[in-house]
Amino acid sequence: MKLLLDTQRVQLLANGKANNLRRNHGPDEIDLPPVVKLFTPDGGRTWLLNEINPDEPDIAFGLCDLGMGCPELGYVSLAEITALRCKLELSMERALHFVADRLLSDYAAEAGQKGGVRARRCWGCAGRS
Repeated sequence: MKLLLDTQRVQLLANGKANNLRRNHGPDEIDLPPVVKLFTPDGGRTWLLNEINPDEPDIAFGLCDLGMGCPELGYVSLAEITALRCKLELSMERALHFVADRLLSDYAAEAGQKGGVRARRCWGCAGRS
């Protein structure tokens, strides 16, 4: 499975470009909804990504939950999470029908309270929330 659809990559790059402009000329970043949900089906790890750095297209930003009870906002290498394998050696998956229903900061606040990412259930999430 392709990690990112072309339309998702375009949106992630546009979000990154908008936030780069904002970082250089404004006081705050733009709080945007996640574009894509990635997860390990056998490892309890989830990423909700909302931008890619246009200057370094391997670097994405989003909510990272490594399944240890302390999710955080941060940067991640797309190459590294693509290569990641967990217990059963399954590869990273993209939630096929994930649609964000709120801003990334809202997901982050909820994840901090609950100790993990709880994105809206979707058919493509193989039973994970």
